[in-house]
Amino acid sequence: MNVLRRVSEPWHRLDVVIRDLPLALFLFVPSFMPMFFNYGTQVGGVPDRPFDALAVVVIALQSFPLAIRRRWPTVCLALIAVGFAVDQLLGYHTVAGTGLAMAVLSAGVHLERRRRLTALLFSLAYVPLAVVLYRIGTGEPVSEFVLFYLAVVLVWGIGSWLRSTRIAEAERRHRVAQDALAADRARIARELHDVVTHHVTAMVVQTEAARYLTAAPDRLDQALATVTDTGRRATSDLRRLLELIDPDHGSQTRTPHTGGLSELVEHTRGAGQPVEFTEEGAPAESSGSADFVAFRVVQEALTNALKYAHGTPTSVRVRHGKKEITVRVDTDGPGRPIASTGGGGRGLTGLRERVEVLGGDFSAGERSDGGFAVEARVPVGGRS
Repeated sequence: MNVLRRVSEPWHRLDVVIRDLPLALFLFVPSFMPMFFNYGTQVGGVPDRPFDALAVVVIALQSFPLAIRRRWPTVCLALIAVGFAVDQLLGYHTVAGTGLAMAVLSAGVHLERRRRLTALLFSLAYVPLAVVLYRIGTGEPVSEFVLFYLAVVLVWGIGSWLRSTRIAEAERRHRVAQDALAADRARIARELHDVVTHHVTAMVVQTEAARYLTAAPDRLDQALATVTDTGRRATSDLRRLLELIDPDHGSQTRTPHTGGLSELVEHTRGAGQPVEFTEEGAPAESSGSADFVAFRVVQEALTNALKYAHGTPTSVRVRHGKKEITVRVDTDGPGRPIASTGGGGRGLTGLRERVEVLGGDFSAGERSDGGFAVEARVPVGGRS
């Protein structure tokens, strides 16, 4: 397959006229072979005529225009039609007459503008040709001329059908490309939300707390240091996201995984949120996107805990199984909400989409005791 591809690629890079030239030669050369004499198309019953110098011109006029059948289909059809008319009127009846069917088919496929006008003009031009052939021929019935015209119309119809099929396929590919672009935009929006919101929320928490620490310089310095560290983490995660969008942007670092859960929890604790973390089992060697989605579930749940229940005890439980990863994050009580960071509810919706794409289950809502719980079941080995 690779060898065939290497051979075909240089051919497809050639100009379309050069690629269609062999088809013209395929009609031109056999027309001079004695075995094909008088086996061409015959309309009207004009007596056969021996080949002469004019026959060479007629054969060339019916074959070589096929080289431009895709670039200039109307010119190709006009030249071949003239050659075909002379061929029938003089009685050469060469195999090159088959070029008319090819030209009509190509016009039906490749002609972009004035298709109806072109079809009408060539139909009208056929009428005087048929009348002359009927008079100088051997008296063939009118039905023969009608049948030939209907055959040409059928070939045109096949070309038009092929054209409509190509247009429909191009439109389908365009829709698929647009859907893929929309999906990529939604994915990038989710990534930006997940990456930025968590760190910005932690920075807002620390900044709010710093207002009350002016009398304690040591604690104020620690709070500002945490804000600085959080900003660096946000920059690092944004750089990682840019590498996902553009692999050549930087190093080959990829998205975070569950190995960073402990670091995520510690970072949340540093922002003032008491978190109890429990992790059971070990991540599977080949978990597809499950570990990444589990990480995002924990990250979003802790972000919401910081925003809406700051200072309230929160528990994170992650269990790695052979077939799935289960995540549950519980926040006790309403806590103390911090200043709004402008969230629009995209986080939980995006998480639900992530989990469901992998065939898992996701739920988030208030508990009966007034707390809030986020729970997810993510199948291992799902598609990326």
